[in-house]
Amino acid sequence: MQSEQCVETAARRDTILVVDDVELNRVILSEAFREGYRLLEAENGRQALDLVLAEPDRICAILLDVVMPVMDGFAFLEEMRARDLLARIPVFLITADSSESNMRRGYDLGAVDIIGKPVLPYFVRRRVESVVELYRAREQLGRRVEQQAEEIQQLGQSIIESLATAIEFRSGESGEHVRRISALTTWMLEELRACGYPGCNFTDEQISQIATASILHDVGKIAVPDQVLNKPGRLTAEEFELMKIHTVRGCELLEQIPQYHSNPLFRYAYDICRHHHERVDGRGYPDGLKGEELSIWSQVVALADVYDALTNKRVYKPAFTHEKAMEMIRTGQCGQFQPALVDALAQGLEHHARGPETN
Repeated sequence: MQSEQCVETAARRDTILVVDDVELNRVILSEAFREGYRLLEAENGRQALDLVLAEPDRICAILLDVVMPVMDGFAFLEEMRARDLLARIPVFLITADSSESNMRRGYDLGAVDIIGKPVLPYFVRRRVESVVELYRAREQLGRRVEQQAEEIQQLGQSIIESLATAIEFRSGESGEHVRRISALTTWMLEELRACGYPGCNFTDEQISQIATASILHDVGKIAVPDQVLNKPGRLTAEEFELMKIHTVRGCELLEQIPQYHSNPLFRYAYDICRHHHERVDGRGYPDGLKGEELSIWSQVVALADVYDALTNKRVYKPAFTHEKAMEMIRTGQCGQFQPALVDALAQGLEHHARGPETN
């Protein structure tokens, strides 16, 4: 289906734009492409630029005169280059001045070919069509590569979610926990960005990467014994030490991934795995970090994890209401968090509970 969409997109480029201030020249060139193409004509570069900007995805080639009033061919090429359109639309200079300086300037400005006047329609069509087919093939290939990259990214996301969900099943949880953590992380980061919180000028892509990385926050629980992971009562000191190792074990697992060192997603995941049980007062684990030593994304995921644990049933506790959970978080019953992060959590939950805003 996606391949068909690529072909359809490439096929939409069916228009030849002929630009010349002499009507007879436009007629001769247009006649060469009458069969099989939609045709547009312009008397100068300004008119031509307006036509291109109106239909940038439909024009497959431009036949361009050099000497014209209002805007000549070279000025038109400069405008096309400034708008980064020459990589998508080939421009052929059609000129009677085939001097070396003219040809050099035309090629330097981005023309793909220079054809001398008077033109021979058959040969012009053959030269133009060969380049048009090349551009179409390149565009189609580029779109296929983009789609394949997107499919690979989606596959990677699915694998990450499946791994995290399998670990959740060990502790009697469904895969919804990791999905909720991802959503809460996204909402909080968006709220922090919107209010201008220091260090939170994330791009949408970075927020997406952090949200995906949050899914792996408890991947190290694969190393925790079942009797500890699923104990319904309070853990002993020894059992708690066993539970705490999941932060370090998760990092060790991530380090085995070949792309770890070069992929920002896995760098986020490493930090989150190791530090999502740290607290700003330094009373967390495993490293006892505090304050500004903690990354904003690890703090956000830590808060999301605590909120989700409070508001959903676990083997060791019932589910609390949203109001009770927020009270426990604000009063420090579940560790210390930055007040701005707690506010972002509350605002994010409120916005998404309210649904899309209407004007």
